[in-house]
Amino acid sequence: MLMDFRRIVFIAILVLGTTCSFSTAQVLDKQKLLDQQTFWDNRDWEWYKSNIPFFECPDADISTTYYYRWELLTKHLTYGSPNTGYLFTEFIDRPFWSGAYGAISCPAGHQLYEARWLLDSRVAKDYTKYWFRTPGAQPRNYSTWIADAAWSVYQVHPDNALTVELLNDFVKNYEGWEQRHFVPKVGLFWQTGHDDGMEFNINSRQTKDILRGAPSYRPSFNAYMWADAMAIARIANLAGDQKTAALFKAKADALKERVQSLLWDKKRNFFFPMFRDDEERGGHRIQAGTLTYETGEHAGDTHGRELIGFVPWQFDMLDSDKGFEVAWKELLSRDGFFADFGPTTVERHDPMFLLKTSCCWWSGQSWPYATSQTLKAMANLLQRRDQEFVKQSDYVEQLRIFARSHRKNGVPYLAEALHPDSGSFEGHDAYNHSEHYFHSNYCDLVITGLVGLVTRDDNVLEVRPLAPQDWEFFALDEAPYRNHKISVVWDKEGSRYGLGKGLTLLVDGEKVAHADRLEKLSVTLKDKAPKQPTSGSSIANLIVNNDGTYYPQVTASFTSPKTSINKLNDGNYWYVQHPPNRWTTEGSTNSKDWLLFDFGVARKLEMLKLYFLDDANQGTKILVPKSISIEVWDERKHAFVDLSEIAQGKVGELNSIRGHRATSISLANVSTSKLRLHMEHQPNSASGLTEVEVWGPVTLPMEAVPPPKGNIAYNPNKDGFPKSTASFSDRFGGQPQKAIDGKTNFLPSPMNRWTCYESKTESDWLEVEFEQPAEFRRLELAIYDDRGGVQPPKSYEIQYWDEKAWQPVANATKRPEKPVGSQWNSVSFAPVTSRKLRIVFVHQGAARSGVTEVMVWND
Repeated sequence: MLMDFRRIVFIAILVLGTTCSFSTAQVLDKQKLLDQQTFWDNRDWEWYKSNIPFFECPDADISTTYYYRWELLTKHLTYGSPNTGYLFTEFIDRPFWSGAYGAISCPAGHQLYEARWLLDSRVAKDYTKYWFRTPGAQPRNYSTWIADAAWSVYQVHPDNALTVELLNDFVKNYEGWEQRHFVPKVGLFWQTGHDDGMEFNINSRQTKDILRGAPSYRPSFNAYMWADAMAIARIANLAGDQKTAALFKAKADALKERVQSLLWDKKRNFFFPMFRDDEERGGHRIQAGTLTYETGEHAGDTHGRELIGFVPWQFDMLDSDKGFEVAWKELLSRDGFFADFGPTTVERHDPMFLLKTSCCWWSGQSWPYATSQTLKAMANLLQRRDQEFVKQSDYVEQLRIFARSHRKNGVPYLAEALHPDSGSFEGHDAYNHSEHYFHSNYCDLVITGLVGLVTRDDNVLEVRPLAPQDWEFFALDEAPYRNHKISVVWDKEGSRYGLGKGLTLLVDGEKVAHADRLEKLSVTLKDKAPKQPTSGSSIANLIVNNDGTYYPQVTASFTSPKTSINKLNDGNYWYVQHPPNRWTTEGSTNSKDWLLFDFGVARKLEMLKLYFLDDANQGTKILVPKSISIEVWDERKHAFVDLSEIAQGKVGELNSIRGHRATSISLANVSTSKLRLHMEHQPNSASGLTEVEVWGPVTLPMEAVPPPKGNIAYNPNKDGFPKSTASFSDRFGGQPQKAIDGKTNFLPSPMNRWTCYESKTESDWLEVEFEQPAEFRRLELAIYDDRGGVQPPKSYEIQYWDEKAWQPVANATKRPEKPVGSQWNSVSFAPVTSRKLRIVFVHQGAARSGVTEVMVWND
């Protein structure tokens, strides 16, 4: 598959560069380890080699899940905008309740703990900033431990300037929680189970709202707030703000005392939620200020334990001389939480223990979110406390169970929850819902727990492995830590790695410590400054458009009605067929098709990255193109010219185009407002991509390019003229005026559209009225398609008001001829002059029609 580029430079580099750019001697053969796994969807080997610490051990399940979890991370890694940078989604697609660009705060702490181990620190740092610097982010929609997670990133990738810069944001976020959720006379924070990320739990089911539950002082949420207060105190010390440091340390101390004195039950030896108010359900009354099962229908029952009772150990919160560690014996008991694909979220013989094959019951199922917390807590307990209730082998067993639970039909996979006895995800991974779900962490548990790389606030590198002494080997290679690369190697016999028998610690490829047994090792690292950028500008993806602005824009010669062109610049990529995140030319009769990237203004461009599909082994004929070529818009010639004509003599050829990874093409620092990509299809096949990125230097913050002048329907103010009305509007906020506000968003969230979902008629209309008669001759319709209740219309007609009746426009030419969703549709016609126009939609079957934007032109 030779490219027909004559003089195009191919540079196999990644836009996501590493902060540890120096070379070190590798312990592991990275490509060999990648080749050992057979599950790969994202096969971008160079990305993995440049960004993740490599790992191996004798347990195949633990190792396979380690690499699967890094691939899962790539499915959720999202470039929101040039100003925001990177973030993570929780669901593989973006539900309507998510915040800007699809992020949800509930798993953010888990995600940051995982992402801090990427060699490129930009991802975790961008995501930390996202929560406070991006309009539409929702840091307090759900419980989470944002400040603590940010400090955990700082421990691995120290950045004093950024961390101190965010101090006021962390303080304001904490104060926001205090204003709404803190009860001074009790000294604790309240939260509902639903907003603590745990719907339909055993406490909520004792209240009138069994989904959301009632306000309670939960050990989980109060542990998060303690961890955030401690992190804020540390950050304030870093900033030299002793007053704020002392204030938040005092808040943390007081909170710990109340959790230990009020939420610990000495009879049941466990931490429980406490109800804030009196509650009643089914004639059973729960008294305010009582713990689970102290009052209510199950008053006096000896159960009621949930995994959230272990969360205080997740942050090493508790005093070590109070005997709380006895709670851990319940984790390993089959009468408690232990299960073959567990742990269960509620102890087995609880009177409300219930397993459901529907979302989202926290009353017995095994939830990876809670499993991650429990394993993190268990590692802290084993590495920091003397106790008799759990052993290192117990941690390895629980980690192995967790690893094994990442399977569906024998293939690595993860959804929201699973059956603790069978491992089935039935009912918890509905189509386009929680497939490959990022609501937990795993690699961090391997790195900090199993391998034992303990993160600290100082320059001491400490390793406390929890791996078994009888393992023949394990190795973690090139993990980033405080601007160094760390390798931890165990070779029982000394024959595998050539570093001698025992445990060896390497820093930047040099041996710094050794032990004959698996035991604690520590050394002091030398201060090392991170590599600084070479210029004052930032490099940004200039084609991404999650904000719904007119520019940048992607159009195509053909789009399969099964796919969406807006998926090409939504900032994230994956290659699986379901759920779909792709654009294809399936159904095109052309031997070649094109994509046009319009930036709105001239941009200096450095790199084009194309994420081609290749379904050769998946039963479809979506294959990588036979060849591709690039054209650049030349303003002087007012025409497209081949890239080779302006490549300034730089030469190079790409021998093949491969799917499931990035194809990177140097743009030789050209300056242009448009690019066009031509694709010649394989015989009897179609081409497709999951994402396109165009990278170039910018100065941040970057201002949006204004839309072209002349759209006479545009009204961003939502009052006055032009105004929009409709025959019917949905009850979820899909109002007509949103169709002329200048924002285009084909994704479920944020909602910016008009639809007539639930209309009882087979046809509906959307009307635009001007203040006075205007001439127009072309419409652009951004047709919305959620592939469910709202789909592209069967047909549509443009009408104008002649002051007596509605008349159809003459000589209408539609492109495409048949309406296509999730992209712009255009219709040109003989010019008319009128005060009003209508778009009359004939619906497609039982679905109803909708648009996210309408533009009216006279050009």
